[in-house]
Amino acid sequence: MHPLDDRSYVERLDPSGMFRLTEEFPDQCRRALVIAQGVPLPILRATPSCVVLTGLGGSAAGGDFVRALFEEGGACPFFVNRDYSLPAFVDSQTLVFAASYSGNTEETLAAYTDAKERSAKVVAVTTGGKLAETAQRNGDTLITIPGGQPPRTALGFMFVPVAYACAKLSLIPTPRYEDTFALLEKCVQEWTVSASDNGAKQLAEALHGKLAVLYGLGSWQAAVANRWTGQINENAKVMCFANAFPELCHNEILGWVGAGGQGVKEWAGVVLEDGTESAKMKKRAEVTASLVKGVASFHHVRAVGSTLLEKMLTLALYGDFVSLYMAALNGVDPENIDSINVLKTELGKVR
Repeated sequence: MHPLDDRSYVERLDPSGMFRLTEEFPDQCRRALVIAQGVPLPILRATPSCVVLTGLGGSAAGGDFVRALFEEGGACPFFVNRDYSLPAFVDSQTLVFAASYSGNTEETLAAYTDAKERSAKVVAVTTGGKLAETAQRNGDTLITIPGGQPPRTALGFMFVPVAYACAKLSLIPTPRYEDTFALLEKCVQEWTVSASDNGAKQLAEALHGKLAVLYGLGSWQAAVANRWTGQINENAKVMCFANAFPELCHNEILGWVGAGGQGVKEWAGVVLEDGTESAKMKKRAEVTASLVKGVASFHHVRAVGSTLLEKMLTLALYGDFVSLYMAALNGVDPENIDSINVLKTELGKVR
């Protein structure tokens, strides 16, 4: 039997239940939708000049996906901010989502204060903490989500309320939520079966011990590639990098010329796609893989579904499972974030 087919092997170093939480992602999305539906949203007198989500790490990942929905059919621009301060264009005509799972992310708290000082309309999405306290005190819209799990396992809680709010405010078309959640349930079943019929397990094994580069075959695919990178970094505790077509064809493609002499034992490439890319984009991926075949093996992962929401979430969930299977093969606790905790402690000493 393949080791990844033994659930006790996969979960032997997973005391926090990261694998279980990933399996429960479809239900998490449903719960997040119910929560969002129960919160009165702010009244907008006009379409905002733009929408900004400010957050870090797992709390900001959902913002990248909402941005893709805006790029497909939004009524205004959408930006994701990952810093202490907001861009200069944020003003009283801007709608700002302050997203922090813990509610105590220092960068997000600073950006929230920045938004209030500029009289922006603010919606807070959090489990509690200082963000919830401040939002309540200021009378801002507060979407309170359940706590008690690592932020990177809470994509549904951080993404669905923001997408729902934007659709309810007529800023993006209303997604087909239940169709998406039902498809995710089907995918969970497919990506937890035997390795012989499980692409996620096979890819984890193919990436094991190698330095992976994750290439999105387009803009939203690149957003998912960035999500994969964070999940592999945090869960499997190994380095990997992300980039996007067509941009990488104008620079990174030349980095492969000398990649074989940079001391990396083995490279591996993964192209994330939805299958409907243009002939030009498909040719870019084909030629790139052929140019680096002597340095890296390339793998392709295609999203499941027909809508953009379905494709983004299924491809992201696939990456979550790959990262957890890699963690099992690497013999590491996927939840452990000791290095991040050390950094937070040191930052707490800076005044």
